[in-house]
Amino acid sequence: MVAIITGDIINSDRYAASEWMDILKPYLASQGKTPNDWEIYRGDEFQIRTTPERALSMAIQIKALIKSIKNLDVRIGIGLGSETFVGSSVSQSNGKAYQRSGRVFETLKEQKLNLAIVTGYDDRDKTLNLMLKLALNFMDDWSVVSAQMVSLTLTKPNASQQEVADQLKIRQSAVSQRLKRARMDLVLDLLAYYRENLKDIKV
Repeated sequence: MVAIITGDIINSDRYAASEWMDILKPYLASQGKTPNDWEIYRGDEFQIRTTPERALSMAIQIKALIKSIKNLDVRIGIGLGSETFVGSSVSQSNGKAYQRSGRVFETLKEQKLNLAIVTGYDDRDKTLNLMLKLALNFMDDWSVVSAQMVSLTLTKPNASQQEVADQLKIRQSAVSQRLKRARMDLVLDLLAYYRENLKDIKV
């Protein structure tokens, strides 16, 4: 079973592509090789092949990275399932994961949602997507500072607040406040719930 992330950058026309590309590309490069594992195409769209365990965390990390640029955001559809054809690039490959990711991504604009997932289990999808919708209530409103804090926390999950404070050259109390404003505790709870629920999901 694989996970496919299909997304695009919201408001990309307000900035030079290099501004968000210089943030997104190094992150994707650290997660795998292009074009087999990821691609950026048609200007501001991207597709990533990853494991189901990493998919939601990766989607939230990408959201945080892009939202660290004022007025930018991402729209992401995640599909879990089989991979039945491996092409010369991720966008040329196929299988249930690819189809589910593409289809849910196409519905996001109409639903006025920025993140949704399809696992192939309707009951599971209903619960997960309700939780995502509730989480988007605050994730869509992350400030630049909150987004940077989320990205840093997901990149270094074992770093103490003092270590983060030293890196950012701010007080530990300021790190604590920023984490609270970003609702980082809820983000981590959501990721833990998602990973727990993956155990019953099969191709």
